[in-house]
Amino acid sequence: MNFSQHLKLAAVAGTLTFALPAVAQEASENGWSGEGSLSAGVTTGNTETTDIGLGVDATRTMDVWKIGLQATADYGETDGAETKNRIFLGTNLDRQINDRLFGFGQLTYEQDEFSGFDSRAFIGGGLGYEVLKGEATQWTVRGGPGLKIDEIEAVLDTSVTPATVVTPATTEESFGATAQSNFAHQFNENVAFTNDTTVVYAETSTQIGNIAAITASLTNTLSARVSFEVRHDTDPVDGFEDTDTISRVSLVYGF
Repeated sequence: MNFSQHLKLAAVAGTLTFALPAVAQEASENGWSGEGSLSAGVTTGNTETTDIGLGVDATRTMDVWKIGLQATADYGETDGAETKNRIFLGTNLDRQINDRLFGFGQLTYEQDEFSGFDSRAFIGGGLGYEVLKGEATQWTVRGGPGLKIDEIEAVLDTSVTPATVVTPATTEESFGATAQSNFAHQFNENVAFTNDTTVVYAETSTQIGNIAAITASLTNTLSARVSFEVRHDTDPVDGFEDTDTISRVSLVYGF
């Protein structure tokens, strides 16, 4: 990556850093709580790259209902060539049944230009349970059936001009299931550990993801976070790796 590209990425990162508090404040005033984050990371697997990322995770509770919104975007370049471009969007609607049990509906959508897929989506629902809900330790699990939709990229032969299609783009729809585990432990008032695991199962393929993170408070609203993420696909597209890892350092703004 040349100097001008470094400068462009730095300018974007700076803009996002100043924008996050304003976005978070607006959300907080409308009854939302959560966090916004700006990160720098190193990815291995299908791409070997450094990247920057932006994320928002917000929740609003209304009596027995809770709505959650998640969004992340990651971008990276190596030697001036784009090597990472991923967007993830998710939403869930939870309905508390009793003190620990709840029902949920969920929709996720992902675009990753370096995975062999044009996009991936999952829509489903089921039941969740708050296994631990103490002041220091919380652990929630959820799971249920759903529909998985994978749009697989066309395979091109670029050795000829113009490039020819070897395998056409396809869309695979299959019934599947999701299972999730969200664990958090507060060591003290300043340091916390979280571990989030997600499994999306289908007959065509299964995606497994895990993010472990340590977060340390810097001020009342700002925190620093170090995280390690693993993504595994049991049946990747031909020519692609089955496992990616992402190590990140993030600045987090809570609201």
